[in-house]
Amino acid sequence: MLVREAMSTVVLTIGPAHTLRQAAALMAARHVGAAVVHDPDAGGIGILTERDVLISVGLGQDPDTERAHAHTTNDVVFAAPSWTVEEAARAMAHGGFRHLIVLERGEPAGIVSVRDIIRCWAPAQERTQRVPA
Repeated sequence: MLVREAMSTVVLTIGPAHTLRQAAALMAARHVGAAVVHDPDAGGIGILTERDVLISVGLGQDPDTERAHAHTTNDVVFAAPSWTVEEAARAMAHGGFRHLIVLERGEPAGIVSVRDIIRCWAPAQERTQRVPA
């Protein structure tokens, strides 16, 4: 299966000046665990995840004053829609992260998460484990 078949095409894009509370509210409203942060001043595209927000709050930082740019990962590993889900899973395991921004023609086309990969693999595993009658 390819990433284009597994990825979510709901891509939440925020700016670097969004507060963490605003980012969290937008992620919750769209039922996504990550937001693409578009920051031309910091090199383009980054990612802010629910884990980034959680770490900040856990450190006692104020989500109403903390800005996305301070918590964004800018050294992002991008996936291509033509990758297999196995390639995406390997990249996630190697990098220790749970989301990959999928780029098509240099623009975010989707996000693939560990949850997306599990959702794809579970039915395939069930089909291979069925015993013929």
